[in-house]
Amino acid sequence: MTRLPFLFAALGLLGCPTEGLGPVPEPAPPPAPLAPDAWGGTTGPGGPARAFSAGELWQGCAFLDGGPDDSDHHNLVVPWDGYLLMPWAPEYSHGGLSFFDISDPCAPIKVGQGTSDTMRETHAVGFASVNGRDYAAVNYHGGIDFEQELIVGGIQIWDITDVTAPTHLVDLDLPGYLYPDSYQRVTLSLFWQHPYIYASGADNGVHIIDASDPEDPVFVRLYTFDPVLRLGSFHVMGNVAMAAGAEGSRTLLMDVSDPLDPQPLPGGEFTVTSDAGDPTEYYFSNIGGSWGLFARKEGGGGPIVYDISDPGRPTRLGDFQSGGNGGYVFRQHDTVFVGESSFAAVYDFSDPSAPVQLGTADLVGDLDTATPLGNVMALAVDDDAVPGQATMLVPWSTEPDARGPAVEMSFPRPGDTFAPRSSRVGLVFDEMVEPRSVFAGSVRVTDAAGWPVAGFWGAQESIVNFTPRDGLEADTTYVVTVPAGGVTDFGGNPTEAEWTMRFSTGAAVQ
Repeated sequence: MTRLPFLFAALGLLGCPTEGLGPVPEPAPPPAPLAPDAWGGTTGPGGPARAFSAGELWQGCAFLDGGPDDSDHHNLVVPWDGYLLMPWAPEYSHGGLSFFDISDPCAPIKVGQGTSDTMRETHAVGFASVNGRDYAAVNYHGGIDFEQELIVGGIQIWDITDVTAPTHLVDLDLPGYLYPDSYQRVTLSLFWQHPYIYASGADNGVHIIDASDPEDPVFVRLYTFDPVLRLGSFHVMGNVAMAAGAEGSRTLLMDVSDPLDPQPLPGGEFTVTSDAGDPTEYYFSNIGGSWGLFARKEGGGGPIVYDISDPGRPTRLGDFQSGGNGGYVFRQHDTVFVGESSFAAVYDFSDPSAPVQLGTADLVGDLDTATPLGNVMALAVDDDAVPGQATMLVPWSTEPDARGPAVEMSFPRPGDTFAPRSSRVGLVFDEMVEPRSVFAGSVRVTDAAGWPVAGFWGAQESIVNFTPRDGLEADTTYVVTVPAGGVTDFGGNPTEAEWTMRFSTGAAVQ
């Protein structure tokens, strides 16, 4: 269409009559964007909606239990469709998924549950919505396959379209899996950036799985680190991933612009250190906003925080020595939550260089996990729990959360040029988001003229990803917008201010 005026001008210069051809039509305008709240809201009521007195803080007020089959080995919890999803399973398998209404966290209501003989202890839950169905991915241990003469395990996928009846669909064996060693060659966590699932396989490396059809996932390839990295987590943010260890200090930021061929980024490998610069082992890691979060093990405990917004130059920001033994770590706005084995703690990280401990809470057992849920946190133990008391809800702040999620980091970064045409867009918020709220109206990807890019949206904890359906065009500027009032947190609080950025597959950003 844009070539027509030049055609008519050329015809005039050649003496060809242009009368009767009519006026040059104006290009059609792009369609109006969907309203940011047009996703329709959650089925469930959302996160905690009650206030607490100062005297009620730091004390448990309710337990979450998976029922008679629950072996009391619990880890994180995550939001899904206005409910709280709690995976539960020991490392040797047999567990399930339970959904709870915790709008009154001291009177939780179980709304649905499913079990699986082969579900294994899981440290992350991946989500995807495909062809009108909703899916979740967790860890799997199948035991001995006598036909193959192998111990088998990897990942498994559930259909969670109906939260009242979540259904275990399929298990996928991954090469090199071995148990009973709990750390060496098992699946420790996974990340779902549709259509691919990245499974962290400890010393094996990262398994890449094509889950275009979630009911028939296919193993594609195994990336092995040299030297070996005992991979605990592999968080994927657009074209960048953070590969972090389990009980180690080595960490790598990686280029995944080719999703099937991860490569270390120049300058992106670093060793987590103490304030004095000594290499420091962390148990597990996470990402919140622009921060890489590391839960320091024994000999200090507490969180260590790195700025990873420039993936070629990660920078240490600060830490807090709690005297504990860190397990898992999460961020919610200006606070960081760490399970410290014998207690759980909440830290004020509004100034990451000078964190302050706000308070602690206790739960009998190996207390590795404290997950923020507004003004409540879920404490979980994965060993030595009192029966029926492996997850406890604990108020830590008096008023319900009223602050919406905010984007702090993106890949590609604002102003990037020569982005690969295979690029995906990754946004990292400062808290966990409600996956249901992420759609074409709340996370908009268009060209510079406003034409939307077709693709797939997804969220896992605080990370939102967009995968173009057909790849990006060459030499084109793209605009990514998160409007106010769209993406929400578990409590239903939406984004408060518009965020936007531009990047280009060419040499310049229009």
